[in-house]
Amino acid sequence: MLPTTLSPVPLAPELSLYLVTEPVGLFDLTGGEFHSDRPPPFWAFAWAGGQALARFLLDHPFEVSGRRVLDVATGSGVAAIAAAYAGAAAVACSDIDPAAVEAAHRNASANGLSLVGRLDDPEVLLAGDVFYSPTVAPKMVAELRAARNRGAQVLVGDPGRGFFPGHLFDLVAEYVVPVPTTLEDTETLVTGVWRMRSSRN
Repeated sequence: MLPTTLSPVPLAPELSLYLVTEPVGLFDLTGGEFHSDRPPPFWAFAWAGGQALARFLLDHPFEVSGRRVLDVATGSGVAAIAAAYAGAAAVACSDIDPAAVEAAHRNASANGLSLVGRLDDPEVLLAGDVFYSPTVAPKMVAELRAARNRGAQVLVGDPGRGFFPGHLFDLVAEYVVPVPTTLEDTETLVTGVWRMRSSRN
């Protein structure tokens, strides 16, 4: 396990996460290498998209209150935890990296909240910072559109990643999000919260 410190989320200080606080980048934590069979520790950072989603849900709890929520590609779990904080009936998270799911549950516990292990038929899907590569983006689009077609609301946090399919979404909020310069080469990112349109639109 990487050395992490329980720290307030910059844009959502109501919540705290176990995060890497040293000035290191994502691949510094993997010895400077990428291993296709072992995802880098995305969960050790509070990415801009997740922070924006968290802020949006904390400010607009009616989006998730009393509903079943699934946070996909959860990373640190910040959006899932915000949904639980905002009164969701049940919140689950998923990620290709089991360490991220473990981190999300650990972070939820640190906030006096809990996530469920599995959730059938979610009413709201959350996805923060998921359109970062040409291989991941189409898979995420397919998963999110399938959920939208089943009637779920889909909310995405995105800071202008290169593979974000903006034509499928409507902007509902925008934030200036503090981010580690070691990750983004800047101190803040303007980040949108987007609602996926119905496929009938």
